[in-house]
Amino acid sequence: MRVFCHYTLLLTLFITISFNVSAQQTDTQKWTAKTAKKWVKSSVWRNGLSLKPHSSINNIEFAEQYEKNKEGWDKAFLFLSDPKLDTLAPGKYIIDGTNVYATITNVPSKEFDQSAWESHRNYIDLHYVIKGEEKIGVAPIGSATVIKPYDAAKDIANYTVEGKYYIASPDEFFLFFPGDAHRPNIKVAGYDTVKIKKLVIKIRYIN
Repeated sequence: MRVFCHYTLLLTLFITISFNVSAQQTDTQKWTAKTAKKWVKSSVWRNGLSLKPHSSINNIEFAEQYEKNKEGWDKAFLFLSDPKLDTLAPGKYIIDGTNVYATITNVPSKEFDQSAWESHRNYIDLHYVIKGEEKIGVAPIGSATVIKPYDAAKDIANYTVEGKYYIASPDEFFLFFPGDAHRPNIKVAGYDTVKIKKLVIKIRYIN
């Protein structure tokens, strides 16, 4: 009788563990292009933010990373929704220790050949132009050629690649994940001599 009870207990434990593992795998694999797009449109992530996410954003990565680091993302969006954002001085702002931090700059944008393609491994980049306009390039690193290998101390690698270019304005924000090469800070005609006030929020990438 004891042997039977012991066997039953082990079987129950095995089934419970298997179910939990299966549930965890389902959670990490549940996002599809359709469900992620629906999630982004639902605005459950906004935390008071009224800005639009740019159409180039990888919705699946966005949904997955938000779920893995909800507290950090909520703090990032709360900072981004500050109505006095345009009055903040250039500099670094700690939002959530090394998990989330921001940098505000107020400098002229660059000539095209002075800009560079880059990507990061440890942090996701949130780019938002507070005042002015700039051009930003986006491309998958899978199609890029490395010209400067990844520098772990600076969390950056540089590339050459053909990408798509968009105008960044105060209406929307961009997100760049480790798989996204991006080329920011490019001059837009009409803003050649004007300083562009810009915010970049670094959000830790969770594997």
